[in-house]
Amino acid sequence: MDNASRKAVIERYLAAYNAFDIDGMLAVLTPDVRFENLAGGEVNAEANGIDAFRGLAEQGRQLFSARAQQLSGLAFDGDTAHADIDWRGTFAVDVPDGPRAGTTLELKGRSEFTFVGERIAKLVDRN
Repeated sequence: MDNASRKAVIERYLAAYNAFDIDGMLAVLTPDVRFENLAGGEVNAEANGIDAFRGLAEQGRQLFSARAQQLSGLAFDGDTAHADIDWRGTFAVDVPDGPRAGTTLELKGRSEFTFVGERIAKLVDRN
């Protein structure tokens, strides 16, 4: 798979994420996908396998009324793509000891997409 094709897969994933299209997100992942979300260097969410990933995605759909990941940069290193991401989300519910419903949060982060064949096998989000 060439880098242009990998970029197209990443763009499909981001479009599905932004649209809360969980089936669309899962369509570009391997069955044994590994996901990690790191905030401040600490893992605060993780999933091993597509069923666990679906569970996290369902939680995210309930947590936000709107969200968007925008690709702002992309570099490739073998089978891994390093993406600069601008993220924005509006909370749908009050978070205990956190933001209240209606609060919008904006972050800049970096995501690593590792491919096996034509699908994403590992996704690491850092912010």
